[in-house]
Amino acid sequence: MERIITISREFGSGGRELGRRLADKLSYAYYDREIIEEIAKRTSLSERYVQSIIDGHNSFSFPIHIGHSFYLPSSPLSEQATRIFEEQRTIVEELTRKAPCVIVGRCADYLLRETKPFSIFVYADIESKIIRCRKRAPVNEKLTDRELEKKIKRIDKKRAKYYEFYTGRSWGQKLNFDLCINTSRLDLDVLATALSRLF
Repeated sequence: MERIITISREFGSGGRELGRRLADKLSYAYYDREIIEEIAKRTSLSERYVQSIIDGHNSFSFPIHIGHSFYLPSSPLSEQATRIFEEQRTIVEELTRKAPCVIVGRCADYLLRETKPFSIFVYADIESKIIRCRKRAPVNEKLTDRELEKKIKRIDKKRAKYYEFYTGRSWGQKLNFDLCINTSRLDLDVLATALSRLF
């Protein structure tokens, strides 16, 4: 059965790696940073700027509630953020029409809700997140465990704020997903193999 799989994930939970491994095992297309690159091309904005907006480096003071009117303060930043999100929506929808795929992040579970993708939320305990982050950290990063924990929590808070602002949903709410996975004590390759059998 041809499926679209979306993966939302906490920082350091291994969700991105799990998505890539699952796509490989299913011979599905895999999309993550490719969406940022395409947004940058279509908007003539730098990839770094697009990523910074999506990572929540703009200030959102209130959520958008679907079906209600809202006021978005007029500023270049808010206008660009809305433009970037709309491009993201268009690109995500286009990609799903091409072939079965795995999409990591990008509010894809919400944007594609009408087509009913198989949506997964990946999370882990803080100790496991720290271990994973250390494995992929630049060699010159010298954060203590406490500093790294703060960084992880800060990134997750920004992801939650971005998601909630554009979707009106609570980030990580189990009822919004088909499957929630705690990767704390799991081998991601073994997990990807097990998940691939669902499709």
